[in-house]
Amino acid sequence: IWFKTNKNHKNYRSKKKAMSLSNKVINTAKKILPSPFAIAILLTLATALLAWLLTEPATNNPKNHLLQIAQHWEKGFWELLQFTMQMILILVLGHVLALSKPIDALIKSILKLCKNTATAAFTVTLFTITLAFINWGLGLVFGAILARKLGEYAKQKSIPLNYPLIGAAAYAGLMVWHGGFSGSAPLIIANEGHFLADKMGVIPIDQTILSPMNIFASLCLFIGLPTIMYFMGKRSKTADYTLPTTEWEDVSIQKIEGAEKLDHSRIVAWTIGGLFLIIGLIKAGEAGGFFKAISLNFINFMLFTLGLLFHGSIHKFSQATQKAIGGSTGIMLQFPLYAGIMGIMKYSGLINVFSDFFVQNSTAFTFPFFTFISAGIVNVFVPSGGGQWAVQGPIIVEAAQQLDIPMAKCVMALAYGDQLTNMLQPFWALPLLGITGLKANEILPYTLVLFLAGLLIFTITLAIF
Repeated sequence: IWFKTNKNHKNYRSKKKAMSLSNKVINTAKKILPSPFAIAILLTLATALLAWLLTEPATNNPKNHLLQIAQHWEKGFWELLQFTMQMILILVLGHVLALSKPIDALIKSILKLCKNTATAAFTVTLFTITLAFINWGLGLVFGAILARKLGEYAKQKSIPLNYPLIGAAAYAGLMVWHGGFSGSAPLIIANEGHFLADKMGVIPIDQTILSPMNIFASLCLFIGLPTIMYFMGKRSKTADYTLPTTEWEDVSIQKIEGAEKLDHSRIVAWTIGGLFLIIGLIKAGEAGGFFKAISLNFINFMLFTLGLLFHGSIHKFSQATQKAIGGSTGIMLQFPLYAGIMGIMKYSGLINVFSDFFVQNSTAFTFPFFTFISAGIVNVFVPSGGGQWAVQGPIIVEAAQQLDIPMAKCVMALAYGDQLTNMLQPFWALPLLGITGLKANEILPYTLVLFLAGLLIFTITLAIF
């Protein structure tokens, strides 16, 4: 009895310390970090200042140098419009798929597996990271809806539940996404004509996502993260919680008249979706297989197809899109600014300055670690894998070529750093927090543990491969 009491007392003290640490992290972040859009503007100004100080002007007139930098920014501003649209679609269509009836049926079947906090944390983590590996938008929204539904289910069945831990489990998919089939950097460089194709060529996903290194890291994550959440669930205390009172599902009913019946027709939606599916299969066959066909465009096309088939009508598909599109605002507004930053670095010669620094201070062994660490830091300020590749990609490519390092490994090192600090950066947790009614400081103590586990896994992976 004394041992158990003393053990519980230690658990309470350790949990209290973790909560205190998480509150300090959040309060510090609130004080020093403005909104993501403001950060993008500040990064633009900082990049322009560095270009002015570290690069040579075309003329001896400093005013002309500043004007040139501004022109570089404006030139780059428009260079990633296609990429921006691809990123918007991959988030929105993943969200749309998560709102469909088949996914809802999957969620209801998963709830029956959740008997207590430990099994619930394990189950939610496993399913969330699995779907996030397929598509990060799908995994993010699926996890949020699953956590919310589980909170409702536990109340109905009188199951004691640590609801914040379940919320953290639902966010765990952001730890695996960049090494999955919707990972921005690996899919970008697998596209013909991507913005760095003239520097590095096209690298298929069998060298990045399906490489032995990434398969090893992913298996460690798939085994380690659910197991960690299970044991945290066994040791954590349960408490009562309050779910949001606002309705987050559309239950509106309207009268259908005339030509509107086409929008509500299953035959129309399934016919169009079936044709799209055939086109997708033909495309995969021409590429030599499904995995060889994977690119941003192919993933988005298939998500569009499945969304239409799963919702069963044009009307429901459109309604789900209207719900999902709000989450893409940050991408739409910030990506042109990141493209402008890329333009300054590319056309002013700042890329060469940075890459020369890495080359002089790195070796073929240490450079992937520097890339991993720097990507984790940059992700705090640029919470977007695609935007981060636009900023860091040119530097990595230049330095990797000079150091003669496999480009694919450097790309995955950036992907690992980006997804790791998602566990500390709550930007992408906003949809989850809105749906579940949780606060960032409630899930951060648990995601901090996942961060430490991921740090160990990725460090070992980069060292042994």
